[in-house]
Amino acid sequence: MLSVPLWKKTAILFICLFGIYFSLPSIFPALLESKLAGLLPKTQVSLGLDLRGGSSLLLEVDVEEYRAAQVSNAKDQLLSELRKVGIHPQISMHDYGFSMEIQDRSKLIQAQGLVRDILGYKVAMTTSAHTISVTYETGPLREMTNGLMQQTLEIIHRRVDESGTKEIDLQRQGDSYILLQVPGVTDPKQLKEILGKTAKLSFHEVEERTGGKSGVSMPIGARLLPMLGEGGVNTGMIAVRSHPILTGEMLVDAQASVNHLGQPVVNFRFSNLGAKIFGDFTKESRGKHLAIVLDNKILSAPTINEPILGGSGVISGSFTVKTAGDLALLLRAGALPAPIKIVEERVVGPSLGKDSIQAGQKSVILGVVFVVLVMLLCYGLFGLFAVIAMVFNLFLMIGVLAFIGATLTLPSIAGMVLTLGMAVDANVLICERIREEMKIGKSNINAIESGYKMAFLTIFDSNITTIIAAMLLYMFGTGPIRGFAVSLTVGLLCSMFTAIALTKLMVIFWYRSCKPKTIPL
Repeated sequence: MLSVPLWKKTAILFICLFGIYFSLPSIFPALLESKLAGLLPKTQVSLGLDLRGGSSLLLEVDVEEYRAAQVSNAKDQLLSELRKVGIHPQISMHDYGFSMEIQDRSKLIQAQGLVRDILGYKVAMTTSAHTISVTYETGPLREMTNGLMQQTLEIIHRRVDESGTKEIDLQRQGDSYILLQVPGVTDPKQLKEILGKTAKLSFHEVEERTGGKSGVSMPIGARLLPMLGEGGVNTGMIAVRSHPILTGEMLVDAQASVNHLGQPVVNFRFSNLGAKIFGDFTKESRGKHLAIVLDNKILSAPTINEPILGGSGVISGSFTVKTAGDLALLLRAGALPAPIKIVEERVVGPSLGKDSIQAGQKSVILGVVFVVLVMLLCYGLFGLFAVIAMVFNLFLMIGVLAFIGATLTLPSIAGMVLTLGMAVDANVLICERIREEMKIGKSNINAIESGYKMAFLTIFDSNITTIIAAMLLYMFGTGPIRGFAVSLTVGLLCSMFTAIALTKLMVIFWYRSCKPKTIPL
C-alpha cells in the first residue's frame, strides 16, 4: 500500500522537468541573453495581437469572380477543341456554366462526347433539340473554392512574412474570408498596398500589325492595354496579343536591383521550362517588341535585339527603390488567384497591449495568492502540497504552450487562470474524500488510498466533459476563442497530472518519511 513503482516516479519527474525546461525562456526571457542561453530551448510563448499591439485585417476573397474565370477558362478550352473538329457553336454564359447552340444534330452528339471527355464529373450536362447546357456541380465548385482559399492563404503568408519571423496569424473564416493579424505593425498602409495588388505578371508580343498603337482596327486575338510612364501615369494604349508568351508562374526568383544608370529595376529568372520558351520566342522575334504586363498594365515594351537564352531578364520602368522591392516581393510570392478586398481594419496600439499584459499578470497573481491562502487555511499541509502542485501546473502549462508554438492572448490567460482554479478544485475533492474515509474509521494508509481512488473518477469525468466542450470551441471558434480552447485543454490535462499523480507522490513521500499518527486534515 502507498507505493509508487520506479517507472512511474521517473515518468512524473521527467514530466515536471520537461515543464520547467520549456517554460523558463517564456517566464524569464533574460535567460536567453545569459550564459545559459545555449542550454535552453529557443521556443517561447509568443504574445498575441491584443498583448503586443499590431494590425488586424479581415480580407474578403472574390470567390465569385474566380469561379466565373474558371468556368470561362473551361469554356475556352472546350471551344478550342470543338473548333479543331469543325464545330463552331453559339455560346452564352450563365451562372456556373454556359450553353452551346449547335444546329447540326451529328455535331451536337459529337460535342456532347467532347464535354464528357474534357470536363468529366465536374459538370452536369443537359441537352435539348439544338442546345447543350453545361453547369458545374456543387462538389467541384466547393473543391474550387477550397483550392482558391488555400492558395490565397499561402500567397498572403509569403507576401507578408517571407522570412517567417513576424509570427503572423492567418486564418480562413468561412467560404470567402481570411483574418490576418500581424503583431508589431501599427501602420497597416504598406500591408494594404502589398495585399491590394493581384500581381499577375505576363509577357506578351506587341501586335506589330497595328504598329502597337490604338485607333487601328484590332486583329482577332489582340487587345489594348495602357502603357505606364513616369509616376505610374497612363501614357497611351498599346495593342498586344491576348495570349501571353509566358506568365509569372514560371518565375523562380525576382530581386530588386539597380541598372548601370543607377535606376531601380527588377531582375527575374525563369524556371528551366520558362527559360526554354522565352529563349525560343526571342530567337524567332528579333526586332519585335515584348510587352511586360502587370495586372493588365504595361510596365515596359522593350525591343528584342538578340536572343535571350539564359532564362533571366530585367523589368524596368518608373520604379523607386521601394516600388521595385515591393514588386520583387510580389513576384516571388506569386500572383493572387482572385482579387481580395479589406472589409475590416483594426489597429491595437502597443500601450493597450502593455496594459493588457499588466492586467493579465495581475489577474494571475491575485488568483494564485487567493487560492494559496484558502488552501493553506483550510487544508494545512495537504493544502501546501496542492499549492506546490499548482506551481508545477503553471510551469507545465507554459512549457507545453511554448513547445507547441501557441500564441498567448487575453482569452488564453483567462483559460490558464480558470484551469489553475480547477486544478486546486481537484485537490479539494481529494482532501474532502480522505476526510470522509477517516470519519468512517479507516486507517491513515487506507484513507489516503481510497481518497485518491474514489476522487479520481469524479475528477476525470468533470475534466473530460470540459475538454470535450473546449474541443468544440476550437472546432467552431476563431481567433481568440480557439486560443482560449487550447489553453483550457492544456491546463486541464496538466491539472489532472499534478492533482492526481504529483500530489499523491508528495503525500507518499511525506507519509513514509514522517510516519504521522494522524493525517492533518
